[in-house]
Amino acid sequence: MNFAFSETQQLLADQVSRFIDRDYDFESRRALLASDAGYSPAHWQTFAELGWLGLPFDEDAGGFGGDAVDLLVLFEAFGRGLLLEPYLANVVLAGSALALSGAKGAQAQWLQPMIAGERRLALAYAEPGARFDALRPGTEARAEGDGWRLHGEKVLVLHGADADALVVSATTPQGAGLFLVPADAGGLERRGHATFDGQRAASVRFEGTALAAHALLAQGERAEAVLDQVLARGIAALCAEAVGCMDALRERTLEYLKTRKQFGRAIGEFQVLQHRMVDLFMRVEQARSMACLAAMSADLDDPVRRQQAIAAAKVYIGDAGREVGEIAVQLHGGMGVTDELDVSHYFRRLTGIGIWLGDADLHLQRFIDARQRLDAGG
Repeated sequence: MNFAFSETQQLLADQVSRFIDRDYDFESRRALLASDAGYSPAHWQTFAELGWLGLPFDEDAGGFGGDAVDLLVLFEAFGRGLLLEPYLANVVLAGSALALSGAKGAQAQWLQPMIAGERRLALAYAEPGARFDALRPGTEARAEGDGWRLHGEKVLVLHGADADALVVSATTPQGAGLFLVPADAGGLERRGHATFDGQRAASVRFEGTALAAHALLAQGERAEAVLDQVLARGIAALCAEAVGCMDALRERTLEYLKTRKQFGRAIGEFQVLQHRMVDLFMRVEQARSMACLAAMSADLDDPVRRQQAIAAAKVYIGDAGREVGEIAVQLHGGMGVTDELDVSHYFRRLTGIGIWLGDADLHLQRFIDARQRLDAGG
């Protein structure tokens, strides 16, 4: 099997790298971290103008017909640059939920403007105490007249505080449901906060939030299938981002070992540190292979095989990211944990990636469950 990027994918990778080199140096990123939005709206508009926001969507929705492997190219570059813009929240999670739901009216009203950079979306699925169990939401949607009313709470909604609309999971009389909730809906409360890895998230409450009938995007098994595939795409994107972070740490650590001197010699000449760099290199390359597996499996028609591959990649990359981050910090010494050095920012992001969309415990159990179902012939 050929794992090399196509010509188009290589052009995309080069385009993102040029953007990062030109407009996303470390000090500029630190300034964005301290800003109200936590990212650059001007950069977001640039993403739209370059066509990145429409990359994974079909042409009839205003996109370019890309797939999860194209997103791997994009997110590995995002990881190297530690980009803060809400691409995962808007495009991969909420945007994919709209696209996969098949709700043409909602796509015209929200997805196409999002691709143009005019609207921002977020996916609200995680709940307090739910341990990432996305398919059994505690939030309730009760039918009322010709519409619905939502009651419940969501947490860790990526970029949910400044989104123009939320895609919300809730329990309906017919099972799980996905709803499109405008930000100005009555009874909707949002409280934004920063996360330790440089992202922005929100806690959201629904106090009898009234919705029209057309706010329902999908229901029952269809809603569960959409949400499961959306989260698989999100995890594949995070795996690619983690590889970019790890590869950047490898490069920075190698350069440090070549220039830092002790006892009149570059510390990279000491064999024990060379062995540590070999460990780091191997972890990065193995993680890259697992990220490729996740990207190629994110859109599999068989949900069980998709779950097995995605869970395996998430567990391995979470573990690899932690080890690579620890090695990089140890070899840089005390300065490796300072805010003034980008090494600590990469390490924090890798730690966050290990938790976002499910931690190792959850995905190890999901892998075991999928393996057992496959062994049983189901």
